[in-house]
Amino acid sequence: MNARRRTVLAAGAAGAAALATGCGSSDGDGGEDASPKPSGPGDATGGAELARTGDIPVGGGTVFKERKIVVTQPTEGEFKAFSAVCTHASCLVSTVSGGTINCPCHGSRFSITDAAVEAGPAPRPLPAEEISVSGGAIRLG
Repeated sequence: MNARRRTVLAAGAAGAAALATGCGSSDGDGGEDASPKPSGPGDATGGAELARTGDIPVGGGTVFKERKIVVTQPTEGEFKAFSAVCTHASCLVSTVSGGTINCPCHGSRFSITDAAVEAGPAPRPLPAEEISVSGGAIRLG
């Protein structure tokens, strides 16, 4: 009975791993966000192109929902990246307008310059994310 139970548990674990791998490989919902898709290999690899500099408006930004990142351009040629996960209730921020990154769940707003809380209930700023800008490309890492 022990060997049979181990076989069933092993098969169940393998099936769960395959299911998780299949779910994790999605590129998103294919239309909710008009953001460019990465040109590099894999979704989480450093160096994958996230956007072109011309895609990020000066004084605004773009939310990349599938990456859970928001990239802003507070002043011309200055690019910043932050987590798109609100520090209040873990909702994804949805828009960037009027100099703030905006969360639709409870109205929190964050500065496009440093992600400081401009309006609560978020208790702290959005965490910074690493990007590099070169040759017109904004890349992760």
